[in-house]
Amino acid sequence: MQLYVGNLAYAVTGDDLNEAFSKFGEVTKASVIMDRETGRSKGFGFVEMPKNSEADAAIKALNGSEIKGRAMKVNQAEPKKEGPRGGGGGGGGGRGRY
Repeated sequence: MQLYVGNLAYAVTGDDLNEAFSKFGEVTKASVIMDRETGRSKGFGFVEMPKNSEADAAIKALNGSEIKGRAMKVNQAEPKKEGPRGGGGGGGGGRGRY
């Protein structure tokens, strides 16, 4: 099960998440999402746990608990939405005079 972990302090690392969640079972992946431009944490991350029962136990125990001074929000991650990612457009398409 993939878990969403939000409201993280910027100092929290994937290793910190791994340590916190591994108390409840096997963690196959733990990562904090970083901003591409600044290299700084975006304040959320994801944890993957193969056993749903262990993931549920982690959600119940860790949701609202503090890590590095901030109360985490932990829940089951929603599936990634497919489709176009927003983006700047070139525009044009105007009705200017030639």
